[in-house]
Amino acid sequence: MKKTTGMDRSVTSKWRPATQAVRGGTWRSEHGETSEALFLTSGYTYDNAAEVAARFAGEAEGMTYSRLQNPTVAMLEERIALMEGAEACRVQASGMAAMTAALLCQLSAGDHCVAARAAFGSCRWLVDHLLPRFGIETTVIDSADNAAWEAAIRPNTKVFFFETPANPTLDVVDLEHVCGVAKAHGITTVVDNAFASPALQRPMEFGADVVAYSATKLMDGQGRVLAGAVCGTKEWIDEVLLPFQRNTGPNLSPFNAWVVMKGLETLDLRAHRQSENAVALGKMMEPRVPRILHPGLASHPRHALALKQMRATGPIFAFDLGNRAKAHALLDALELVDLSNNIGDSRSLACHPASTTHAGMSEDARAEMGVTEGLVRINVGLEDIEDIKEDMDRALTAAGF
Repeated sequence: MKKTTGMDRSVTSKWRPATQAVRGGTWRSEHGETSEALFLTSGYTYDNAAEVAARFAGEAEGMTYSRLQNPTVAMLEERIALMEGAEACRVQASGMAAMTAALLCQLSAGDHCVAARAAFGSCRWLVDHLLPRFGIETTVIDSADNAAWEAAIRPNTKVFFFETPANPTLDVVDLEHVCGVAKAHGITTVVDNAFASPALQRPMEFGADVVAYSATKLMDGQGRVLAGAVCGTKEWIDEVLLPFQRNTGPNLSPFNAWVVMKGLETLDLRAHRQSENAVALGKMMEPRVPRILHPGLASHPRHALALKQMRATGPIFAFDLGNRAKAHALLDALELVDLSNNIGDSRSLACHPASTTHAGMSEDARAEMGVTEGLVRINVGLEDIEDIKEDMDRALTAAGF
């Protein structure tokens, strides 16, 4: 591969996903390094004043300041955009920085946003608390009710915002239907794809306008750094998102960008193996737990839809043990699986959402979302599946199942 091949879309767009994840976006310096270079710099120098002026005017290519561009960050942005099938991408300091930027960059006082009720706790906080502070109206609906999306539209509706699969209840949204409704009404869809990553699901193939990520999750995949990303058309990224990002500064550090690039090299392998492990664990658990929420199992109400939209159903699922005491008893009995509120990690992790990721929400709001006191969420990792099964078997027995 030549030094600039990784940035040449005429070449890289023809590569298959696993190849894009390893080589897409790579730009080599004059040294010809194999691994992408880490550029730790806040600013840049210029040969003359005219060059500075041309860059700041947007008339010449080149870096100006690392809040706006950085060579390492730019490589990650190109790689994610390529994998997503998007024209452009801007990375952010965290997943929540990405969600916040994707919404606030395009919503103003008097606008209306329709959001899915099942969502990560902080995403619901944006919808329930932050947006209304700025005079932005919000409506929360059952995302599985296709008719509810159109019914919620008002003359001032500007954005549909949802996760699929959703955190932690694994609700699956009909991407083609919802994005089609949005396009028919001139509404922008913002899809949080963190539970799947582009290795397992590409919402733009079903009509999504904007895809946002916590790259902390599967993209890094090893619990190392925080990162976020927002993908869209070049026009939307440059004209809508970039002015917000330039002036508010939720930029990603070059080091974190480099770490995420290293994670992307193994994303395809990890995501598919972890998905296989999750289905295997879910099948073992299904006869023993009162309720299991797993899109990879036929018992999930939208199992067929999940298989249609996703290449594999991901490493994360949830199950309900009836009450908090039993949920905590199971978590306390785990020996191999870590207790952690993170997801997407190569290690198996489990948590009690009602007392962790969704603890900041009211009891009524959690009940509306289906985040019950007995709900446990698990991220199934890359350990030998038989070891994971044995650990879960022991914990279920200890909890009385």
